Amino acid sequence: TFFEMLGNWSFGDYYKKEAIDFAWELLTKDYGLPPDRLWATVFREDDEAEELWAGIIPRGRILRFGEDENFWEMGDVGPCGPCTEVHLDLGPDHGCGRSDCGPNCPYCEGANDFRFVELWNLVFIQYNRREDGSLEELPEKHVDTGMGLERLAAVLQGKGSNYDTDLFRPLIAKVEELSGRSYEEDPTPFRVIADHIRTLSFAIADGAVPSNEGRGYVLRRILRRASRFGRKLDLREPFLHELVSVVGEVMGEAYPEVLEKGEYVAKVIKSEEEAFGRTLDRGLERFSEVVEDLKARDERVLPGEEAFRLYDTYGFPLDLTQLMAEEEGLSVDVEGFRNAMERQREMARRTSKFQAQVDLGEGWREVSEGPSSEFVGYDEEKVVAAVRAVRGVGEVGVEVILSHTPFYAEAGGQVGDTGWLRAEGFLIEVTDTRRVAGEIVHRGKLREGSLDGVPTEVVAEIDPVRRASVRRNHTATHLLHRALREVLGEHVRQSGSLVAPDRLRFDFTHFAGTSSDELEAVEKLVNGWIREDLSVRTEEMLLQDAIRAGAIAIFGEKYGEVVRVVEVEGVSKELCGGTHVARTGEIGFFRIESEGSVAAGIRRIEALTGEGAERADREDRRLLSELGALLNASGREILGRVEELLERTRRLEKEVSGLKRRDALSRVREVVSGAVEVEGLKVVAEKVEAPDPEVLREMADRLRDALGEGVGVLGTDANGKALLVAVATEDAVSRGVRADVLVREVAKLVGGGGGGRPHLAQAGGKRPERLGEALTKVPEMVRRMLEGGKDG
Repeated sequence: TFFEMLGNWSFGDYYKKEAIDFAWELLTKDYGLPPDRLWATVFREDDEAEELWAGIIPRGRILRFGEDENFWEMGDVGPCGPCTEVHLDLGPDHGCGRSDCGPNCPYCEGANDFRFVELWNLVFIQYNRREDGSLEELPEKHVDTGMGLERLAAVLQGKGSNYDTDLFRPLIAKVEELSGRSYEEDPTPFRVIADHIRTLSFAIADGAVPSNEGRGYVLRRILRRASRFGRKLDLREPFLHELVSVVGEVMGEAYPEVLEKGEYVAKVIKSEEEAFGRTLDRGLERFSEVVEDLKARDERVLPGEEAFRLYDTYGFPLDLTQLMAEEEGLSVDVEGFRNAMERQREMARRTSKFQAQVDLGEGWREVSEGPSSEFVGYDEEKVVAAVRAVRGVGEVGVEVILSHTPFYAEAGGQVGDTGWLRAEGFLIEVTDTRRVAGEIVHRGKLREGSLDGVPTEVVAEIDPVRRASVRRNHTATHLLHRALREVLGEHVRQSGSLVAPDRLRFDFTHFAGTSSDELEAVEKLVNGWIREDLSVRTEEMLLQDAIRAGAIAIFGEKYGEVVRVVEVEGVSKELCGGTHVARTGEIGFFRIESEGSVAAGIRRIEALTGEGAERADREDRRLLSELGALLNASGREILGRVEELLERTRRLEKEVSGLKRRDALSRVREVVSGAVEVEGLKVVAEKVEAPDPEVLREMADRLRDALGEGVGVLGTDANGKALLVAVATEDAVSRGVRADVLVREVAKLVGGGGGGRPHLAQAGGKRPERLGEALTKVPEMVRRMLEGGKDG
């Protein structure tokens, strides 16, 4: 859940008297709460607090309680102290009905209807709890108070629930609009969704992202719980992301970051919704099957194995399964769930242990004995090496393991080297190099010779031009990483990369998209370091020494005791096993091609260096020239010309929208002329064309004015959803015809629901193709309502 706690504090300054006086003044004078409805509770041993309250309210409204209710402590040891709570009496219509009802009444708790609402808790921190449980006086006394904003809002707005306040109602109204269902029918799904979207919006705006670990999994559980409650409202498409803007509208003034990052938050949530939505319905189907089977056998415990299957196969967090089971009158075998989870983990551990023996596969033929797969490519590009093993792959494919090799095996985002393995009458073109089960495997095509005549030695030579391109791009990723941290902040961390000869790709953690100004600043930094022609050094050292020296490690990577550190003079220092240029000037030129999101909280930059960057620049200039010719504008005039065209398009679209609106409103007279009369009331039920819901409501308002005495229902197909608005004049309402009741009945026929007020109500539905048929039923519905009004 998400809530706001108001408070005031004093650290060695004012104490009990002032804290109580301040609370009383704010509640009664500023907030205007009636003094005769306020009660106070105090700790049973806190005579001072009771006496202070006795100077403000009658002693009959001051109650003493024990440590459970009126003593605050942060843990088994540490600062603690008594507290006093201010309660508001909601009146005898609430609660247990007993004459002795008061704050913390156990009878009210049993009835789940509290007459007294706790508003404010004033904690007086005057003790320190020792390990032996004894208390010692603190040399200075402190005050720490807390008052929930949502509860205060409910009280001040005269609402019976936090969810009826202006903090939640806009969210609930939006869910009603999206679902076509009424909050009054079943409030629980609406409340859960409204509560959870606030939590998700704030947490994601603060930088958390849904994931399978830690706080990220808490968010994922919350989101999936909300999605499942959406299914209870027949919301089968992603919908939570559409509520983020409403959270921003309600909370944005106090918390501008929720507005500023709203688009990013919505994208994160939509991505999660789409991923979970693919399995949610199948999981719910499986759950229903299991429940049906259990009830048929008169069993009341959902097996842990089934709960784990819902988790593992369909992504249902355990607490979601528990909630669903509780709704069906069942419990979940939690211990069985945990055992199933542990069995899977153990199986994964065993699999990984033996995987190395399996990965190399079958078909290998040993050519010579001895050590294998020593990498010497940092210093050498061409060596004579012994062939240790070989195998054929397909018709001309081949894989080779050497004693030592200059070929870099794909790792750390850097692609594997290509090149050649040569001997007299024998040639393999190496197209890729991978490390498999600890061995460097050269993969390629046999161009000369045969596998039956594989030599014991070959000349292993990498493609030097390709390697040079890879080196440029790899060092450029280090410069890019450093530049991003300088421009966006030190929170930026590498989360993946691709270093290829023709391009580089860099994934990094960041909570929002980067602006064009930020990208320009990053490019400027990188190209500045390139022009400085800085030296690039590599050094092997102990891991702990490297970290102490400030080297950056990639989160999630596994490092040995000895690591390789790549340092760009005065700029960056990273743990890296890849190949790099000797000086930054070799990179030549750096150019960012694109930036975007690849996952929640993960951004991606694609870039070019050297000749590739220059070619892209030339292509841009060519396209700009062609665009200028097309628009009859020079380079600097192009933007203005495009803006003119866009403005003209917007103006025309606005004119078209206005024409559609005027056309729709002009149809009201035509609609009224087609009214039928039911027992003296004009009844209109018509399917109309309305460009948007607002115009439909405006048409309904005009219809009510034009009817005089009568009732009308208008319906339209809005992007594949049925929208309905009903109106009733004062005379119609007095005779028992209510717009809210009528629109709900019509909405049922189009697969939806709705509600509103007696004079004006609206609804939605999923079956717009049924609108025409549903509207033909309106006169008969009105007739029945009139007959019911007579009976009343």
